[in-house]
Amino acid sequence: MRTGLLGCALALGAALMPVAALADDPHDPTMRSAEARARDRAAIRRMNQQQLAYVRQRDDRQMRNYRQAQGGYDGSYADARAEYEGKMRAWRRAVAACNAGRWEYCDD
Repeated sequence: MRTGLLGCALALGAALMPVAALADDPHDPTMRSAEARARDRAAIRRMNQQQLAYVRQRDDRQMRNYRQAQGGYDGSYADARAEYEGKMRAWRRAVAACNAGRWEYCDD
């Protein structure tokens, strides 16, 4: 019983032990030539560019979906600012009318 538990613990420990990756091995015999390193660098650059293109497309798709969910509003700052300014003008007129004694413009 005790040896079985010890065996399980050792197996679990061995499975969880980190293993050195061979991808960054400085003594890798296949990466000693300049041509091999250049090919490797080009492959990594290509993969990075593909990933960047994927991320940009994904973000663009998510933003389009978000804008559609918001009712098609394109998020333009100028439109939002103009709407805000209009509401503020109406509020200021109501305050001035209230202060002038027009009680229908006064809120509680």
